[in-house]
Amino acid sequence: MKINIVLHEPEIPQNTGNIARTCAATGAALHLIRPLGFRTDDCTLKRAGLDYWDKLDVFYYDNMEDFFSKHPGIDFFCYTTKAPHVYSEVAYPEEVWLIFGKETKGLPEDFLLKNLDRCVRLPMRETLRSLNLSNSVAIAVYEVLRQRGFEGLQGESEYFGNAL
Repeated sequence: MKINIVLHEPEIPQNTGNIARTCAATGAALHLIRPLGFRTDDCTLKRAGLDYWDKLDVFYYDNMEDFFSKHPGIDFFCYTTKAPHVYSEVAYPEEVWLIFGKETKGLPEDFLLKNLDRCVRLPMRETLRSLNLSNSVAIAVYEVLRQRGFEGLQGESEYFGNAL
C-alpha cells in the first residue's frame, strides 16, 4: 500500500506543513512541484508540520513535466472542483497518486481536460469556490485508507482503556 500526495505549485506554507503532518501520520509520501510559494526553511512551514518532517518522505520536482518523467505510467487522480466524479466513487489502486493544485487556481485547466477521466471532486455547496487545501488532502487520504480498512494504522485507542 502506497499513498502519494502531489502538490502542484503550493502557495501557502501552513497548508503544506499541515499536509506534511497528515502524510507523516498516515505513511503517505509528499511530492512538491515547483515553483513553491514559500521557502522550504520557512518557519511557518516547519511549525505547521511540527517535528514530523523526519517521519515522512518528501520529494521535489522542477515542474509537472519533471514529475511525470520520473513517474511514467502512474495511476493518479486529480482533485478539482471541476470534476465529474465524486472522490468516494473511485476504487483507489494499491499505489495511488493524489494530485492537488495551488490554493488560488487549482490544477492547470489544460492538464485537467487531458485527464478528465482521472478528475474527482469533494462535494460542497454550489455557492462556494473550494475547501482548504490541507483539509481536502486529509479527506482524500482518509478515503483511500478507509477503503483499505485503515491498514497499518493504529486500531483501538488504549488511552481510556475500557472507561468509555
